[in-house]
Amino acid sequence: MEDYAREPCPWRIMEDCGGAFSMGAIGGSLFHGIKGFRNAPSGNYRRLISSFVTLKERAPVVGGNFAVWGGLFSAIDCSMVYLRKKEDPWNSITSGALTGAILSVRNGTGAIIGSAIIGGVLLAMIEGFGIMFTRFTAEQFNPANRMMEEDLALSGQQFPNPGSIGGQEGSPMFGQQHSYQ
Repeated sequence: MEDYAREPCPWRIMEDCGGAFSMGAIGGSLFHGIKGFRNAPSGNYRRLISSFVTLKERAPVVGGNFAVWGGLFSAIDCSMVYLRKKEDPWNSITSGALTGAILSVRNGTGAIIGSAIIGGVLLAMIEGFGIMFTRFTAEQFNPANRMMEEDLALSGQQFPNPGSIGGQEGSPMFGQQHSYQ
């Protein structure tokens, strides 16, 4: 199942780790820059300096946390592909659950179970929305729909106008076109 072109598995881990770091660093910069600006003493100069100091201290930490999550998720996903010999949404869902569980090991059994459930449900929702979006957008490329439209166009029939009242003679539903100028 090839949904999109990705690197082969050993290199995918590094790619996902770097992408996650970039996303975390950019998001952390925005978040901590605003947070530093709001929590600074009064005065525009002090607020600006505090914003940059907070951004410089905390954004790399957020980026690193994202990189750990992305690298671990991708490593588990590649392991699942290797073990199961197929790529499907169950690999991502299982990887999300295991990643959440592994990252919360230091906090006890309750946190492990809770994080595993949240990770699995979150990835299941992401995969479900991806499948729904793919099916919704793929419908326009369905050859059966195009052939039906071409057959109707060749036979001279008009497509029904949803704004017209059906059943009245002289309406666009019966093939008469009105020209409005």
